[in-house]
Amino acid sequence: MDSTSSERNLGIKFQELFELTPALDAASIESVYRIRHEVYCRDLGWEPVRADGMETDEYDPNSIHCLLRSRGTAEPIGCTRLVLARPGDRSYLLPFEHSCKDVIHREECDPSSLPRDDVAEVSRLAVMGRFRQRKGETSKPVSVADEDFESRAGLPRFPFIPVSLYLGAAAIARRLNIENVFVLTEPRLASHFGRIGFDIRPIGGAIEHRGTRVPSLLSSSRVVAGLRPLIQPLYAVIEKSVTDAFERHPEAIQRVKPVHG
Repeated sequence: MDSTSSERNLGIKFQELFELTPALDAASIESVYRIRHEVYCRDLGWEPVRADGMETDEYDPNSIHCLLRSRGTAEPIGCTRLVLARPGDRSYLLPFEHSCKDVIHREECDPSSLPRDDVAEVSRLAVMGRFRQRKGETSKPVSVADEDFESRAGLPRFPFIPVSLYLGAAAIARRLNIENVFVLTEPRLASHFGRIGFDIRPIGGAIEHRGTRVPSLLSSSRVVAGLRPLIQPLYAVIEKSVTDAFERHPEAIQRVKPVHG
């Protein structure tokens, strides 16, 4: 494959630059917490600085985390998590169900009516400061802009970091047989991601939560089915990484299942 074909294959290009995997061992999970502390506590001041240098909350024990690192150096770049509901406990709400309870358009999608083993939430997306240096990015934990999808010299420009983190969360949801995945996003995220065939739709009005945010829903199977041909090799790489990680750490599912189910 020539260099131009390699550049156009987002899966190959991603593998040259990055490594994304579920954080299923103690060292990887600690890396996630340290990224979050650097971004949410030190950079943005959204959470208090902690002596141990790790940002955690009450949802982490019920979550599967996703870690993005630099290929070769293993430098931590970003993270996110998939917060799982508790099928046996309807009183246990996902984070957005608390913050968005008054703005969800329940006639369109009522999260409380869905089976609790079939819902989860993507949250705590964070990207290290040196990877968000463009104008307007430093005050946000992660960013996607119109120009991220433009071409240069006939080659695609692509926001690998945020897109791969969302695709990683979708791949984890599919691995866990969770179809309905919620996320609290900037209002324009759905239109940005629509360009790549990523199915995500708003399900409520805007709230103020560290900026304007809207609750949105992505269906894990529809995300994969709707991806544009250009994006499918990227998803294939991420899905294989997720599958391989869970096969190496089958005990990780067992750690979550007592809480999840």
